[in-house]
Amino acid sequence: MSVSPAFRRRRTLTLAAAAAAAGALTLTACGSGGTSGGSGDTKFVTGTGGIATVAKGDRQNAPELSGATVDGKQLDVASLKGKIVVLNVWGSWCAPCRAEAPYLAKVSKEMKSKGVEFVGINTRDTDKGPAQKFEQEFGVDYASLYDPIGKLILRFPKGSLNPQAIPSTIVLDRNGKIAARALMALDDTKLHQMIDPLIAEK
Repeated sequence: MSVSPAFRRRRTLTLAAAAAAAGALTLTACGSGGTSGGSGDTKFVTGTGGIATVAKGDRQNAPELSGATVDGKQLDVASLKGKIVVLNVWGSWCAPCRAEAPYLAKVSKEMKSKGVEFVGINTRDTDKGPAQKFEQEFGVDYASLYDPIGKLILRFPKGSLNPQAIPSTIVLDRNGKIAARALMALDDTKLHQMIDPLIAEK
């Protein structure tokens, strides 16, 4: 069956539109991201500061997050259950990630004695070298899982507080459940807004 020139043109335009949409999604990465309002399905609420939270009884379990770190060791986030875990999705190439890195490094040191652990998820760095240099430059002494193609990020369940931008920061409660998320670069004040309520939980 022959294909008419008009059909071929329409098909080409459709493919071009799909490619443009995919490109737009890529461009939203390494930005301030967006905020998602709560709904009956998601059960989370985004506050005016862009930090979304979930009530204790409505939280979902975090996915299995394990593998090799940027420095070549092995890490399983499940082994940190019983502690509050701050997960930060970052890339060495990302300007907002560089802006927030000193605050993450500072707060991670301050909060360790209160049962708070920080874990990075490094993504879209095709080589570990730039990621290692980033950690050294900003004094990041907590481990980061190496996730160059985003496999770990995609494990977060739909409808949960999943990472949707780079940087994203997600906080797990002591039971390993997803409690809070920010889709933007954070300073120490906003980090405390996410972490302190979970420390106070009984």
